[in-house]
Amino acid sequence: MPTFTVHAPPPRQSEATSAPERFVFVRDGFHVWAFLLAPLWLLVHRLWLALLGYLVLSFLLALMLFLLGVSAQVQLPASLLVSLLVGFEAATLWRWTLGRRGWKTLGFVVGEDREIAEQRFYAAWSNRAAVPPAPPADLPEPQYGAQYASPVRRGSPSPTDVIGLFPEPGLKR
Repeated sequence: MPTFTVHAPPPRQSEATSAPERFVFVRDGFHVWAFLLAPLWLLVHRLWLALLGYLVLSFLLALMLFLLGVSAQVQLPASLLVSLLVGFEAATLWRWTLGRRGWKTLGFVVGEDREIAEQRFYAAWSNRAAVPPAPPADLPEPQYGAQYASPVRRGSPSPTDVIGLFPEPGLKR
C-alpha cells in the first residue's frame, strides 16, 4: 500500500499557521511519468534545481559517450538508466525541494490512493486539534556537569522480558 508524506508550506504573512488546503501529499515509490517524461515532470512540479541537474547530467553523459565513440546501442540504455533513476528518486527530489523552500514535513500516512490518504490524515489531524495540549511542566534546566539519575533497571533482562518483535515471551515460532 502506498505511503505518502505530508508537507505544510510556510505560513503566509497574514497567517499564523499554514492553511490545511495548501498541504502537499507526496507519494513514495516509483513515478512512471517521471521516468517516461523526466524533464516535463520536473517542470510540472517546479523542481528547477533538479531539472537543471538532470539536464547537466544528461548532457555530460551524452558528451562523454560521444567522445568515447560509443555506439547508439549503448547510448540509449545509458539515457534510459538516467531516466530510471529519476523515476525512482522523483519523490525524494520533490521532498528535497519542498524542504529547501521551507516546507515542514508533518508526517506520513498510508492509503490506497491520495484521496484516501488525505481523508485519513485530516481525520487524525482534526482529532489532534480537538485535544488541547498538556501544559509543560516547570522543570529546572539541568546544569552543565550535573549528576543525572541512574537508570531504573540494571543488569541483563529476566526470562520473562520480551526483546525484539515477539508478542509474548515463550511463544513458539
